[in-house]
Amino acid sequence: MSDHAAFFYGTLMAAEVFFTVCYRSSNENVSFLKSLHDFKPAILHGFCRRRVKDADYPGIIPDKDHEVRGMYVTGLTDANMHHLDIFEGTEYERQTVKVRLLSKVGDDKGRGNIEGEEVECEVYVFKDPNQLEDREWDFKEFRKHKMKKWTREDYGFDDTDHFAPQHVDSDEKQAAVCYFI
Repeated sequence: MSDHAAFFYGTLMAAEVFFTVCYRSSNENVSFLKSLHDFKPAILHGFCRRRVKDADYPGIIPDKDHEVRGMYVTGLTDANMHHLDIFEGTEYERQTVKVRLLSKVGDDKGRGNIEGEEVECEVYVFKDPNQLEDREWDFKEFRKHKMKKWTREDYGFDDTDHFAPQHVDSDEKQAAVCYFI
């Protein structure tokens, strides 16, 4: 059981989505699961984030003139990485990168960010730039309008702006379920 770290810049920045992907069938107490991982704001230089065409999620591609703000997550096991690899699918390639932890998070344009320690981690890079729109993906829009389709109904966290756990119908649950064949 290895200890991995990853940089998430899209749907997985939401703890509710992360825990759904990594622990979808777990019966463990949510507080215990939360204690296994540390989420810290970070920035990845040399990449840009774009919305994937006809999708709720983004992709990143190399671009020396841009940077991407996201979450650096530690405490990932080999099993977590396996679930993440399946979730990301063939559209993405896992790569090792260096990100800078943010000791202070600025506004959406990055004004006011204060960068700290540089750390190595893994990130999922989108393989086909032609499938990306020419616009930034909007995390706030995702949280408000799409996130409930991506999470277990019992994974609402007090320290997020996510709505309290609520009923999700079976069609909406399908978006968060991954079948092993």
